[in-house]
Amino acid sequence: MTMPLASMTGFARSAGTSDGLAWAWELRSVNGRGLDLRLRLPPGFDALEPALREEAGRALKRGNVTANLAVRREDAPRLAPDPAALEQVLALATALAARIPGAPPPRADALLALPGILRAAPTDEAAITDAQTAEIRAGFAGALTDLVAARRGEGARLASVLDALLAEIAALHTRAAAEAADQPAAHRARLMENLRGLLDESPSLPEERIAQEVALLAARSDVREELDRLASHIAAARALLAEGAQVGRRLDFLVQEFNREANTLCSKSASVTLTATGLALKSAIEQLREQVQNIE
Repeated sequence: MTMPLASMTGFARSAGTSDGLAWAWELRSVNGRGLDLRLRLPPGFDALEPALREEAGRALKRGNVTANLAVRREDAPRLAPDPAALEQVLALATALAARIPGAPPPRADALLALPGILRAAPTDEAAITDAQTAEIRAGFAGALTDLVAARRGEGARLASVLDALLAEIAALHTRAAAEAADQPAAHRARLMENLRGLLDESPSLPEERIAQEVALLAARSDVREELDRLASHIAAARALLAEGAQVGRRLDFLVQEFNREANTLCSKSASVTLTATGLALKSAIEQLREQVQNIE
């Protein structure tokens, strides 16, 4: 069964409540050479990490993935005073009021409004039940499923872009093949013409030897092998796209071979038109490389 192409970019979120405990997962994924999962769990939830890593490893093969879990109790105060800070500020305010004749005593609302006095009330992790833990794990599984779906959706869009780029590269290949068809003969004729002019001035070299050297130089300017390999790479890339799942690494390597052939084509070119086509090939291949970097 052919699996759909998947990107390494995606986002998913799941949230819920269980017996007064509210939780929310946020999963974000970007490009990566391998799978790098960063779990950010509140204190007391570290025991979940091994199982969550194993679950993520089954669903994802590449990408830098960050998973954030936030929990809070809906039936508990959301803010609580810092006792030490409040005691210190109260003592300072009381002492200052005593030194100012007629000054009113410190007001509670003014003290609580000072930075650092109120903070988020901590969740009592020890009171979390097995049922609540199970729902949080189920929420992670749901977010992971949504992340996989988001990455596949992005992969489908990438597939269309890659198809278009491969079609452009194939068209440029056809143009280059037509422009290069007569290149060895034209190169040989031009070299022979230049050398005959030199022979007229210095006839000491045998013409047969010069003809051999010219033939060798003309053969070196033949780009048919590069064009044949490029055609093979185009076919291989299309086969990988049809294969779908987890082809990012192989496509990345293949695009390096695309670039190698385009560079050699440009270096061997003996005409302005073929050089221009080679440069257009290099530009399209670079665009292909940038898009391939996103594939799982």
